[in-house]
Amino acid sequence: MNLIIQPEAGLAPVVRAIQKARRTVDIAIFRLDQAEIEKALGAAVQRGVKVRVLVAHTNRGGEARLRKLEQRLLEAGATVTRTGEDFPRYPYKFMVADDTLHLFGFNFTKVDALKSRSFGISTRDASAVREARALFEADSSRQPYVPKRTHLVVSPENARETLAAFVKGAKKQLLIYDVNLQDPVFIKLLEAQASAGVDVRVIGKCKGAKKIDVRPLKSMRLHVRALVRDGGRAFVGSQSLRRIELDKRREVGVLITNASVTKQIRDIFEADWAETESAAEKSTSAGRVVEFAARELA
Repeated sequence: MNLIIQPEAGLAPVVRAIQKARRTVDIAIFRLDQAEIEKALGAAVQRGVKVRVLVAHTNRGGEARLRKLEQRLLEAGATVTRTGEDFPRYPYKFMVADDTLHLFGFNFTKVDALKSRSFGISTRDASAVREARALFEADSSRQPYVPKRTHLVVSPENARETLAAFVKGAKKQLLIYDVNLQDPVFIKLLEAQASAGVDVRVIGKCKGAKKIDVRPLKSMRLHVRALVRDGGRAFVGSQSLRRIELDKRREVGVLITNASVTKQIRDIFEADWAETESAAEKSTSAGRVVEFAARELA
């Protein structure tokens, strides 16, 4: 298992994975504005790789671009299918290239891959690869998806139950990246864990939380959704802990047991957290200076 760290890695790992494929590439796309991904998919077709693309039926403000993307990929020789309309959106981002699953927390866009904190995971875990293929087949053919017990976390089928169990399993620490944590059930659960002595910290937003330490990421845009539990287990995916992404949209993530990858995510979180502390201290200091100056002028 390997970790892709954004914005440091950019889209190079995605392009390399497509270039290395020798038999098949199945890729689900929600947003794409970077030509190198399209070029890599076209080149794969030219060397005999079976390329199938599942394009979201809609996204905010980009439907015309999606339709043009479909046409260009068809002209390049890829098999292109549009997602159904069972869910209001299909924001998941993943690819199965030969026998490797690549799951992305970021879109294939300049702002996500080059200007935002996000992660991606590559794994050859056979059960996860099989399940991702099953998900791709179901959504491509617009058939019901029935999840099997793997490390894959799919909304709305098993995400709420799986992530709730993950959070409940924390004994000492929960580190969370979330751009919009607002699900009442999860907030209650996280506050209960904090009251029980678990170190619960959130980088991002957490609407309505009173007992959880929540801080925004100041150094860059935040796009990742990730959790680290007790330093030994992690989750990376496209779903925030909010109702619509757990219960109403097609989202996908993966549970991580790899110690090295988990440590990398934890280390990056701690570094980002340290930056939020520094920013908070500077803000507090600036406020004190302004307050002092106001007193002096009074």
